[in-house]
Amino acid sequence: MMKHLKLFVMVFCIASSASAQVNQKTTEPEKSSELTDDAFTFTEAQLGEDDNVTQNITIVGSNNNVYASQVGFRFSAARFKFRGYNSKYNDIYINGNPANDAERGEFNYSFIGGLNNQTRTMESSLPFEDNNYAMPSLGGSNNYNFRPSAMATGTRMSLTGANRNYTLRGMYTYNSGVTPSGWAYSASLTYRWANMETANVEGTFYNALSYFFGVEKIINDKHSVSLVTWGNPTERAAQSASTDEMYWIANNNYYNPNWGYQNGKKRSARIVNSFTPSALLTWDFKINNDMKLVTSLLGKYSMYSSTRLNYNNATNPAPDYYSLMPSAFYDVWEGTGTSIDQNNWQTAYDYLSASKANRQLNWDAMYYANQSANIQGVDAMYYQQAYHDNQLALSLSSTLTTRLSKNSQLNLGISLSTNKGMHYQTMEDLLGAKYFHNVNTYAIGQYNEMSDEVQYDLNNPNAEVKKGDRFCYDYNVFVNKANAWAGYSIDLSRAHIFVNGRVGGTSIQRDGKMRNGLAKDNSFGKGGTARFLDGGGKLGAHVSLGAGFAFMIGGGYEWKAPTARTAFIAPQVNNDFAKGLKVERNLGAEAGLAYTGPWLKANVSGYYSRLQDVTEYSMYYDDVNRSFSYVSLTGINKEYYGVELGLNFKVTELFSIKALGTISEAKYINNANVSYMLSNAEPDAKTGSLYHDDICVNKGMREGGTPLAAASIDLSYRWNFWYFDLIGNYFDKIYLYYSPITRYYNPLPDKDGDGVAELHDEDGRSLMPESQAKGKGGFMLDASISKSFRLKKGQLRVNLMVSNILNNTRLCTGGMEQSRRDFDATGKAIRTYKFQNSPKKFYANGINGMLQFTYLF
Repeated sequence: MMKHLKLFVMVFCIASSASAQVNQKTTEPEKSSELTDDAFTFTEAQLGEDDNVTQNITIVGSNNNVYASQVGFRFSAARFKFRGYNSKYNDIYINGNPANDAERGEFNYSFIGGLNNQTRTMESSLPFEDNNYAMPSLGGSNNYNFRPSAMATGTRMSLTGANRNYTLRGMYTYNSGVTPSGWAYSASLTYRWANMETANVEGTFYNALSYFFGVEKIINDKHSVSLVTWGNPTERAAQSASTDEMYWIANNNYYNPNWGYQNGKKRSARIVNSFTPSALLTWDFKINNDMKLVTSLLGKYSMYSSTRLNYNNATNPAPDYYSLMPSAFYDVWEGTGTSIDQNNWQTAYDYLSASKANRQLNWDAMYYANQSANIQGVDAMYYQQAYHDNQLALSLSSTLTTRLSKNSQLNLGISLSTNKGMHYQTMEDLLGAKYFHNVNTYAIGQYNEMSDEVQYDLNNPNAEVKKGDRFCYDYNVFVNKANAWAGYSIDLSRAHIFVNGRVGGTSIQRDGKMRNGLAKDNSFGKGGTARFLDGGGKLGAHVSLGAGFAFMIGGGYEWKAPTARTAFIAPQVNNDFAKGLKVERNLGAEAGLAYTGPWLKANVSGYYSRLQDVTEYSMYYDDVNRSFSYVSLTGINKEYYGVELGLNFKVTELFSIKALGTISEAKYINNANVSYMLSNAEPDAKTGSLYHDDICVNKGMREGGTPLAAASIDLSYRWNFWYFDLIGNYFDKIYLYYSPITRYYNPLPDKDGDGVAELHDEDGRSLMPESQAKGKGGFMLDASISKSFRLKKGQLRVNLMVSNILNNTRLCTGGMEQSRRDFDATGKAIRTYKFQNSPKKFYANGINGMLQFTYLF
């Protein structure tokens, strides 16, 4: 704790230089004496307060684009990704300082969770729009303004009740505005809460405190300095996806396998703790009337851990484990089996459906098993471990905006960042056991139990692991980045034309803290450094056609360094980088037509992008080889294209219709190179290498976890400070994340020695999955009713939002294929259960609501 406190104080006390920014497309701060439409349609989904949703949402908006300004939160219930892109292609900035995760490339929205009022002031840029803070990424970019002087003056208090991730939320915000002495202050506290009895999903809870404190001094007409700090300490119990078979047995599409009863009380195995104390120092310097400089220094220390159950020389304790399912006893897909198999199916079904306790974790049984292990003097059979991903990051950014003439402008910027990622695993709870040792049990059998290869740390062999001790793996990753960019724009009589360019460099290095027995000479200490030069350029034009019509066109090409998350082939084991690791190449283009009139705003656009040399990484249990498999996919090519439509039709002064929709494609267009390593380090039969090289037959796979087709219509009525919205959303083309391991080209040995892989079973049927698993789409109806009351002092706002009014609980919001094969190394079926027919899914929440009271003065 003292270590974390010292680091936080260090980050908080950092000082730097920085400047003011000219925003072309900025959401203005809301004044306490006015009421805007957004006041009642602004939900927690927009800011990613729902941690189960945020990692799949790309928030993009533009005031001039009806579709983009609405899509981020309108489709959030289905975990919508803008154009199907991974969120690493959407760059987020705070006061012009890049805030995406240095290792994953993504922005973690829990970083600003609970800061609803601070994130209202935001500048947005679509992929082919220009701005004053960066060259937009493939998925656009957002820039939050955290200066206290930009916050809406006054005090805001709100109390919210909901049956969503949290049950209650309280918020308090105070913004002083700029005082006569040139000071501005901002403070905010938010608390969100739900326990296991009130949470929307059984077995979960939510406990989060968010804070924001800031001060700004306007020194004179040229200089102002601001310092803000914020954080969001959160503890929550997570839900995991399950199969349709288990949802059917439980008669509940929100069944959660992560909890069970211990001594009659509910306990979750998946607890997430996160806290990222951050501080941002900004200096605004108005050099003259035509030149402004903004410089900012951001420091943050991210602490993240997630617990889960594991087992040793025992059966998997998961209550929805495949061997417990009725379909593990009788082939329900082909209807083959004996009467005994049918009886076993019925027995399994009767047991699981008889009692909720039979479908949940049995903590008491695990404690009993460990007590038996204690008597025998052997290691724990069951234990709870915690994965830790911590980061200490600093980033310095400076941007210069210069007006060259009445119609032209030049923007220049530079950013430097350094990041230390700390990754390790600790023992959270031995569950009553006395013993556990830091030994690779997967390798025992392949290697003698006394050999070096079974040791996770040869520097401390056979170390006994107690609660809180690190085991299995412990390593740091260092990422350093530098980026410089420039943008030039000119306004002609009927056109706005811009060109952007950037150049950057990235270095990545691993530093192992354990000497793994499978990589004795390549796991402890610092490994080699991978360096990448990246950059690119964009250009675009916005042309007025007259009569309210405008045409937009843009194109660009970019080289993007791989992320540290995908750069290593087996980071938990050694320092090796992925084979064939390259800079990613991205080509993008877009064209659109927009109309703006007194009663109608509409836009339609089409886009195309091609990504080449993409690298991906995954890790999962390979039951054929009875080990974990670290999988690196390289040389991936993808295509994204589609059409987007948005309109806002003002039928009368009081009634309007807003509609938006998209149909898109986001798919793999070639088969990837795959290289994988097993945690039992079984050597390749041909090469003797610990790495196995193959081809992944993933051509034609789609991006998972997002609807590739979606539409929405909003009937909106405003009258006498009453606000009514009835919103219908439709989602389709929902693909689940595909599993690479079931699509290896050579999953079986070359039996005939003719170099041809045996891709069929004994009956001639292909061992490859016929298609990618999909989820069911559907329709969802939402409504919002709001009212504003003017009081003697301030305003009272009341907002009721009800989602999924028709209670469509069959709408799939994502999931994944199971990463396990149905056949063994000879091509014969291993079991009756079919993993390929049993993907794990999430479903949309049933009817749910949120009632909010807000007082402003």
